[in-house]
Amino acid sequence: MKQQYITSLYLKEDISSYPRKYPFTLDAVKNLKQIYFHKNVTFIIWENGSWKSTLLEALALHMWFNAEWGWKNFNFHTQNTHSELYNSLRVAKWIKRPKDWYFLRAESFYNLASNIDELDREMSFWPLLIDSYWWKSLHQQSHWESFFSLFMNRLCWNGIYIFDEPEAALSPQRQLSLLVKLDELVKNKSQFIIATHSPILLSYPNAKIIEIHSTGYHEIGYKESQTYSVYENFFRNPEWMIKKLWIKKLT
Repeated sequence: MKQQYITSLYLKEDISSYPRKYPFTLDAVKNLKQIYFHKNVTFIIWENGSWKSTLLEALALHMWFNAEWGWKNFNFHTQNTHSELYNSLRVAKWIKRPKDWYFLRAESFYNLASNIDELDREMSFWPLLIDSYWWKSLHQQSHWESFFSLFMNRLCWNGIYIFDEPEAALSPQRQLSLLVKLDELVKNKSQFIIATHSPILLSYPNAKIIEIHSTGYHEIGYKESQTYSVYENFFRNPEWMIKKLWIKKLT
């Protein structure tokens, strides 16, 4: 418990009192009771459109993050698009605050990189902000390098990290390296809450996997997940899967 910064979340009151608009019209939200997070790593999985990102965004706002990406001192925004779910959730936290925070949101990466460059110019008398991101502008790194430099150089111990599809720019080999970094941070009192489609990341031992359904939220084992099942079936017999998809070889 001493390592857990976010313990659980739930809706403040009955769903009937909420406005009839997204995300309150989703069955997954209507059936939300309480989600308990693992002290180390919690994965949230299901198809796109199941409000995984909306849930992580609301959590991030409760932890004083910028809604688009970054940590508490980033104040940039392109649009004020976060949902009203934030005001409707109750998030239980441990009394001790983390020493580091970060919210990773893949679609906002370009804006984050631009904001870091701008802050570096404005605060030139301070140690360079880009020193935390592999000592050069994220715009001057390839897509995977810039993602990877954040994981390997920016994140610290005693942190709470909320990641929305961190595998987006990473090859399978780099995802394995990310697993090693994640394990290092977990062993140094960090907590992760991650939405992902990656069977590699989901393999992290002793993590809690929460699958979102229209009927609610179910904790499942790694090999019980739809993510694992789809990949397993495909790699077991890719020719059969391609045939089932009605994809034919061109002549």
